[in-house]
Amino acid sequence: MPNRRVFIKDAGLLTIGFGLFPSLISYSHNNISAPFTLPRSTPEMQGISSAGISRFLEAIRESKQEFHSLMILRHGYVVAEGWWQPYSSEHRQQLYSLSKSFTGTAIGLAVAEGLLTVDDPVIKFFPDLLPNEVNDNLAALKVKHLLSMSVGHAKDSILILEASATGVPWEKTFLNLPVVFKPGSQFMYNSGASFMLSAIIKKVTGQTAHEYLKPRLYKPLEINNTTWGENWEGINMGASHLRMPTEDIAKFGQLYLQKGIWNKKQIISKEWVAVASAKQIENGKNDSSWGYGYGYQFWLNPPGGFRADGAFGQYSMVLPELDAVVVITSESMETKKTMQVVWDNLLPEMKDAPLPQNISDHNILLKELKDLKYNPPQLAIISPMAAKISGKEFILDKNVFNIKSVSFRFIDKSCIFTLKEDGKPDIIITNGINNWIRKGNLKPSAHSLFSLRRIDFDSIVAASAGWQNDNTLLLTWRFIETVHGDSITCLFDNDKLTIKFLFSVNRLQNKPDDRSDITGRVIG
Repeated sequence: MPNRRVFIKDAGLLTIGFGLFPSLISYSHNNISAPFTLPRSTPEMQGISSAGISRFLEAIRESKQEFHSLMILRHGYVVAEGWWQPYSSEHRQQLYSLSKSFTGTAIGLAVAEGLLTVDDPVIKFFPDLLPNEVNDNLAALKVKHLLSMSVGHAKDSILILEASATGVPWEKTFLNLPVVFKPGSQFMYNSGASFMLSAIIKKVTGQTAHEYLKPRLYKPLEINNTTWGENWEGINMGASHLRMPTEDIAKFGQLYLQKGIWNKKQIISKEWVAVASAKQIENGKNDSSWGYGYGYQFWLNPPGGFRADGAFGQYSMVLPELDAVVVITSESMETKKTMQVVWDNLLPEMKDAPLPQNISDHNILLKELKDLKYNPPQLAIISPMAAKISGKEFILDKNVFNIKSVSFRFIDKSCIFTLKEDGKPDIIITNGINNWIRKGNLKPSAHSLFSLRRIDFDSIVAASAGWQNDNTLLLTWRFIETVHGDSITCLFDNDKLTIKFLFSVNRLQNKPDDRSDITGRVIG
């Protein structure tokens, strides 16, 4: 097993090492443009062959899971990284439940500052929001039970919290739910518990978890490009809704790998890292990637180590025995397969000692990483219909999205789509014809484009357009600062328009969309 190394940004050391192999450090990828803070190395210098990582990329392709970004760290160095275009390094990634590990970290920092303990009763923090009768199980509920997903609820509470009546604090709703099992007695994944941890942070610090983490975690790790959604009370969701670039997810994993040390400073206490990453409760029979135990807002990995884990395949995998971190963002429909491709194809490539440099294999790997991409649908680039509808406005029939009208304008190998809503700014998406366009495309926040619960963020949009036939225009949108995307099929019949939808999750699952068609008619 390699010696553990504390990560220190040492540009001089890297320059010396890379000076021996100048052709091996060409990281000027056209899809990697953000400033870097983690040091880079060749895979071979850190005990992984470039050919082995190429085989891993092939296994990803064969898995048919849709990866968006990948970063592999060994001994504190990034040895491989890639973004499947149109995704790229500078954009935030939607973390889903990977956010929980940041919420747990906020609790760990507050514990270190003496603001609370994991043995504090939860009811202590919300005396004005308790039910009329506090039963024994609710009284026994402690912070550590929230952390370890052993609250005692019969089911996840998050949807109940989200459905709470306007003006009812989510904490009150949570505390009024039946605690049917003794806290700590059994595991039951509960995103509402993570929200309550976030609420406790705000209670004891007077700040949201996001604000609390800025000087304590984000600043020392140079994490600067983040957003974290809040509920109506101004409390970070805790369980989800955090976004940050891929490299920042990697820094977080590396910090935990280094037992809380960053640039020779103890950012998180070693004691917290140890307890958070250890099995606090059984959650299975070691028969799945989610059955090896759960710590404090971290899952334990089958091959060892632990991970921050979000829906649709968002991972920061920490592997202490291999001195490695693997970060993945994706829209995976089979997250078991996403993880298994790492366990089976990448981890065995990690050797105990440096390997001989192989310039040829490494250059092949660099090209493969640079060329990662998802092409938009390649369809007909012209149709007689384009000239007939270009610049005309279609007034839509009454619809659940409260959209007033849409229009299409074809110019310079692009289709400019404009959507109008009463009382709101126009939404304008420029679609490349069989080509992604990102510049200037922005999906506003929650539900202002089309009503999809999973994409209630603002986001840059990578957009393309093409003609499926003379009367059918397909608009394909990837909301690249979220996990998901949308396909909009526009059928033209003389002066009539029908719009059909296909959410990316439905597309990947080969299921129809549950949104009703929208119809309209051209004016003028």
